[in-house]
Amino acid sequence: MTEIASRLVGDTGPRIVFLHGLFGRGKNFTSIAKALEPEYSSLLIDLPDHGDSEWTEEFSYIGIADSVAEKIAEVTAPDDLPVHLVGHSLGGKVAMVLALRHPELIDRLVVVDIAPQAGGSLGVFEHLLSSLKALDLDEITNRSEADRALQGPIPEDTIRGFLLQNLRPTSAGYAWQPNLDLLYRSLPAIGDFPDMDGHSFDHPVLWVAGERSDYVSRDDLPAMRTLFPRTTLLTVKGSGHWVHSEKPEAFVSALRTFLARA
Repeated sequence: MTEIASRLVGDTGPRIVFLHGLFGRGKNFTSIAKALEPEYSSLLIDLPDHGDSEWTEEFSYIGIADSVAEKIAEVTAPDDLPVHLVGHSLGGKVAMVLALRHPELIDRLVVVDIAPQAGGSLGVFEHLLSSLKALDLDEITNRSEADRALQGPIPEDTIRGFLLQNLRPTSAGYAWQPNLDLLYRSLPAIGDFPDMDGHSFDHPVLWVAGERSDYVSRDDLPAMRTLFPRTTLLTVKGSGHWVHSEKPEAFVSALRTFLARA
């Protein structure tokens, strides 16, 4: 299995496992995890080909989900299982597959702004990752230069900063910590969803959508409820795709309410 990096925030209460989106990393959920202390402890996962986790040679939702499941079982005491699982975007698809394949590990599932659909559009990410690939790292001597070079193709300061957290200095200059080449050529597979016919997860599921995002539609509800019959859809007003960073207070409140519900 792929080596998975993780970090634990807090040491009391039920455990929540967080899975980030494309070109993210576990630490993106640090402020959310801290806001949930001391009632919950949080395990922040770096998905394969991201952060400090091992790179792979091909993209597979099933392979990633199985590796993350193995990591959860490895670092979680038996008395702390099952855990709650929260996944955003790419991490939301991994979370869905993991819950369907390893339901014994998961108590409650939270899927953030993504649907279990095949052939989903990732046009914005194709633009973002192609912009990163076009950046000549041999000409970059510091992160500020990279920031200025990306201001044209990626004018949004928040998104550009989110991506640049992955730029790392090395002995040979700057390099992307995630597996950019693999992720870019795997965008069709990332936009897809594996065939999970015959699987279902009969535990409570909170499906969180951003009001200004087009990644989730009510038209996706039948497919979602076929796999997750106990799904509740929550739309966060004023939020785009990155719900947890755009509306953190609303996101934490939603998590607390959902996880505390009897």
